[in-house]
Amino acid sequence: MKSNNLNIFHWINLFIFCSFGFDKIRCAHTEYEDLGFYPQKEHSLMKPYQGTGMTIPNWDILGHTIVSNSFIRITPDQQSKHGGLWNKFPITFPYWETHIEFKISGHGKDLFGDGMAIWYVRHPMQLGKVFGSADFFWGLGLFLDTYANQNGAHSHSHPYISAMVNNATMGYDHDRDGTHTELAGCEAKLRTSEHDTYLAIRYHNDTLSVMTDVDGSGQWTECFVAPGVFLPTGLYLGVTAATGDLSDNHDIISIKTYRLETPIEIMSKLDQRAMIIPHAISSAHPRDHIKDDRSLMTGISWLRFIVYLILGLIFVIILGLVGYIFYQKRQEVSRKRFY
Repeated sequence: MKSNNLNIFHWINLFIFCSFGFDKIRCAHTEYEDLGFYPQKEHSLMKPYQGTGMTIPNWDILGHTIVSNSFIRITPDQQSKHGGLWNKFPITFPYWETHIEFKISGHGKDLFGDGMAIWYVRHPMQLGKVFGSADFFWGLGLFLDTYANQNGAHSHSHPYISAMVNNATMGYDHDRDGTHTELAGCEAKLRTSEHDTYLAIRYHNDTLSVMTDVDGSGQWTECFVAPGVFLPTGLYLGVTAATGDLSDNHDIISIKTYRLETPIEIMSKLDQRAMIIPHAISSAHPRDHIKDDRSLMTGISWLRFIVYLILGLIFVIILGLVGYIFYQKRQEVSRKRFY
């Protein structure tokens, strides 16, 4: 009877929230949501971002991150920027789901980067080379990579979403787009200037699921489902981003986190869950690092080559014109002397 009452209460609550527009993300994607979702305000972020100056309740910012009335810009569309947004409180419940509303946009048409990352890790607020955060992390990293560095047989279209579970023993290989340590991933057209995009991360029953809504349809599309993923409690949620030679705006609009209903036998062993060493049963098969064939130029290399070629041709043409004019002047002087 108690379970039925909880179910009825859940649907009444969901109806009220949907009817009055309090929770648009959940209401737009209800077919992927089960009963037993409990909103966690301390792990969520919504407009208006109330605070004083650049501060946000329950969240810390670092790097080049700025707070506006409409979004939190992790990086501006400028070269060599990095920033982060981190939850102040660790997640203490075993199973959870987070919905992130974001936007990646910029002036670049064909070349842009580098991307952003969503974290569930032990040590927050650390700047580093992995999309703005520290390498050799402890926990989960979900990477939204918008620029392809990998040119070999394991390359794929970008933007690309990939997950990595780490116990601080592995480094993320940026030059290979993390393909050596990838748990799972999918291609997704995350970058847009027309509408906001959504990402859902669900960790339930030791299974990691990622879903996207990148076309504004209000429907979730499965990116991947990875069973056999073991993550401890007590880690921190965060979002970071970075730009290099290429750049983009990386904006966060909202973050909504839910505690998922957890079996009693799991709840009775919370102390043991906190001691879990992050690991996954399956991941990308280990392989040697093979250098890319440098005869296969990247987009940025081709662009530089074409620019240098055009500049070289212009220089040769100008030099030729100067030489021709000088030659004509010499000829005129010679003719005048002859006559």
